[in-house]
Order: sequence, then structure tokens, then C-alpha cells
Amino acid sequence: MDLGLTNKHALVTGASSGLGAASAMALAREGATVVINARDADRLAKAADWIEGETGNRPGIIAADIATARGLTAIEKGIRDIPIDILVSNGGGPPPGQFLEHESARWEDAARLVLDSARSLTRMVLPGMIDRGWGRLLYITSVGVLQPVDDLILSNTYRAGVTAMCKTISNNYAQHGVTANCVCPGYTATERLMGLATRRSQETGKTREDILEEFASMIPRKRVGNPEELGALVAFLAGEQAGYISGTSIPVDGGLHKSLL
Repeated sequence: MDLGLTNKHALVTGASSGLGAASAMALAREGATVVINARDADRLAKAADWIEGETGNRPGIIAADIATARGLTAIEKGIRDIPIDILVSNGGGPPPGQFLEHESARWEDAARLVLDSARSLTRMVLPGMIDRGWGRLLYITSVGVLQPVDDLILSNTYRAGVTAMCKTISNNYAQHGVTANCVCPGYTATERLMGLATRRSQETGKTREDILEEFASMIPRKRVGNPEELGALVAFLAGEQAGYISGTSIPVDGGLHKSLL
């Protein structure tokens, strides 16, 4: 299936590894010209090497922290002359913990990382999408917006805010050929999941491998996901065939969340 992404330009944040890197790779394989962002320049270069090796096209690189004003300014400057058709807004998750474990400063940090960054990135690219009459806004959130995870209150709270923003944008700008959707990963084999498993291992005395097996046992598919499986959905939603899909939150969780919708 040709997704119609040749000559389209994509910006993918949090793309040095995990879900962001897999999304950037999927888009590049479909012919999109990709700009990748993350904080660590060395890890970004390795991700760019990987994508270039697989697709023959080297992504642009912007090393910057989306949780800071300085980092967002660097991204805005870096894409100033690039007509971004596809935004994949992705960032590392806030630290785990329950409500009383987090002081005010941590809530503020989480808001900047998750919600403020998504808002600012959207503001950078949406006017150009409207002018060109075509755009794809994609937000990588979490299955926690559909079924909150008990010890991820920061993520649950602010990713739900991103979801509400996405839905409202989809209503307001669909008439301009711009779609907006959320992709909701469940337990997926990323550094984030390894960190969560390590925390629970320390709390319970179980091994990290035991915790990972417990995660898998909760999932009807009986395994955790692969980043590439989420990347494939991102590429499809970015393509021409997905032009009538907007305002949705689509889980990629092996059937983990139990609600009807």
C-alpha cells in the first residue's frame, strides 16, 4: 500500500530511541523526509545512522529539550524553512509515583514535558498545514488516558490534557484538510517500560524479569508490544488513506484496556 508520503515532511520528537525512533523509521520507509529531535545529540546521530542505513535517506537532526523554552525555540528555528506536513509529538514520560509522592515542582515539570510541549509544537506547524490544505497531527499519549495506571498519575493527568486538546483541534481544523489523532501505547518494550519494571522490582522484591512477565500476563496478547508495531500505525495515520480518521485515540496495547470505546 502506497501511503502517499513521498515529498511529505515530518517532525518527530523524542526520536532517539523507542516509540519516536520507530515512528520516524516507519515514516522514512514510506518516503517521507524526516526531521528527528531529542535531547542527546549522540543518540540522535545513531538513530539517524539507523534510519539512513535502512532507507537511504538521512533525517535532519535537532538536538533540543522540548520541556524547555530554549529547546522549543531551537526546534522552531530548525524547521523554519521546512514545510512540516506531519507532526509526531512524543516525549519521555514523567516519573512514576502516586499523588502524594509528587511535589508541586514535579507537577510543573511534567506539564512542560507532556502538555506544554505538545501545544507549542502544534502552534509551530499548524498554520503552515492550514495554508497548504493538508496536515497530520499525531500525539503519542498512553493507554493510561483510556484506563489510568495507578502509579502514573502525572502521565495520566497531562496526557489526558493532550487528548482533549487533540480532539478540539480535530473539530476546529478538519475543514482545512488537517487531521489530529492520538496513538495510545500500552506496555511496550522501551526504556520507559524497563524503568517502570525496575521501580516495581525495588518496591516488591521481585526480579525485573518477574515484573515484565506480570505485565505480559495482564495483556490478552500475552506479550508486551514492539515499538515497530506502534510506528506502523503512526505511518498509516499520516498517510492519504487516513484522511477521514480524525479526533480519535487509538490504543496499541494488545487488548489491555477493557472499555468498549
